[in-house]
Amino acid sequence: MKEYRKTKTTTSLINYHFIFCPRYRRKIFLIPNVEERLKIIVEETCKELEIEIIAMECDKDHIHLFINALPKYSPSEIMQKIKRKSGLILRSEFSELSQMKSLWTRSYFVSTAGVVSSETIKRYVESQRKRY
Repeated sequence: MKEYRKTKTTTSLINYHFIFCPRYRRKIFLIPNVEERLKIIVEETCKELEIEIIAMECDKDHIHLFINALPKYSPSEIMQKIKRKSGLILRSEFSELSQMKSLWTRSYFVSTAGVVSSETIKRYVESQRKRY
């Protein structure tokens, strides 16, 4: 999290905090196994993109994702790839979601985080589980 990542041509420390939600803020994570499956899909997608997940947590109607990325993908490209893949897979595997035209809203929140605030954001994301 605080270490620079190096490739042949770059040295970087790029941490993003994303928040995104399902269309109409549907509480899809109350459906059994959706949260676990989403986390697996996001982990696989991030691995393919060489993105390190620092923290990831879901609440009833939104997801917090805190990652470390290389500079080859913009935040919008990262979100597009994660939303596209997870939406297709979740809608095909869960009948409750199959009727939805698209799973995710087009919007999302993103902020960058430097070394100083990374630990604070990680704790914040991990504290988001507020289920009853």
